[in-house]
Amino acid sequence: MKVNLKCFADLSERYECRYDEKTNVEMPEGTTVKSFIMNYGIPYETVKVSFVNGVISDANYQLRDGDDLTLVPAVGGM
Repeated sequence: MKVNLKCFADLSERYECRYDEKTNVEMPEGTTVKSFIMNYGIPYETVKVSFVNGVISDANYQLRDGDDLTLVPAVGGM
């Protein structure tokens, strides 16, 4: 399945994802938000908030083909 990834702040600087453009990432069916983050090589603890299709998501949310996943790190004392 393909997931459309966006990252903000230092996540976009340190990993292969951008805030202004979606990165299409192939992952196996049944991938959760947490496993996606870890399999993509981003330390899970660096992500403060994740959004799936514009809605705040739980780490155990199971992604579906075509979902938009946005990752936001802790910034400014969050």
